[in-house]
Amino acid sequence: MERPDDFEKRREHLKGLSDEELKQRFWQLAEEIVRPLYELAWSHTSPSIERSVLLRMGFSSLEAKAIVSGLEKRGLLGKGAGRAVLEYAAMTGSHYLEAGRALSEGKGWEELSRRLGGVTR
Repeated sequence: MERPDDFEKRREHLKGLSDEELKQRFWQLAEEIVRPLYELAWSHTSPSIERSVLLRMGFSSLEAKAIVSGLEKRGLLGKGAGRAVLEYAAMTGSHYLEAGRALSEGKGWEELSRRLGGVTR
């Protein structure tokens, strides 16, 4: 199969642009392409992402798993695991590692759920 050589026809709308204008056009199109991915990443999360956040905050994998599981059960995963731990730390006046460990042990979920608007169990 031979492809017709229509390069000149396809580039007609770009012909009069300077290098700077071409550069701006490129970045504008790149932004249009990436925007849906950015918006999806901004509005969606997953248990593995939230566990990763908690691991980077200094929690063990077992603690992170327990916290994320608690968030999932209460419909709070979308609030963010890090935010939930920091919110609970502020509520209790404790260090965030202490607050997260309490959550991983099953403590404080009622209060945190009420505060963040989740399902209380």
